[in-house]
Amino acid sequence: MAQSRQKSYADKRQRPLEFEVGDHVFLRVSPVIGIERSIKVKKLSPRFMNPFEIFRKVRPVAYQIALPPQLFRIHDIFQVSQLKKYQPDLSHMIKPKEVELQENMTYRVEPEQIVDVKDKQL
Repeated sequence: MAQSRQKSYADKRQRPLEFEVGDHVFLRVSPVIGIERSIKVKKLSPRFMNPFEIFRKVRPVAYQIALPPQLFRIHDIFQVSQLKKYQPDLSHMIKPKEVELQENMTYRVEPEQIVDVKDKQL
């Protein structure tokens, strides 16, 4: 009786996810899939990575995605639970600033704006 009750709760919340070849999906960043070596997972870090294209459907719940060369150590087949559908929207994309490197491969960081100044008296 308890099993049937738990099954009914799970069935209400479960939703079937299917993707087509060529769709774009976000990849969940979690220690379970072994990305912690490449990307540090911290409390306030993003939970999903860039949209990746689905390369092929391996099984009904497993998909192969096209990963960039930086993530060559990560296996490229993921379960549906680790993927999230990508809804195309240009407002969420952040363009990085171009950085001018010096000859010794360093760059200078300058503050954009001073927000507050406070003098302490001893």
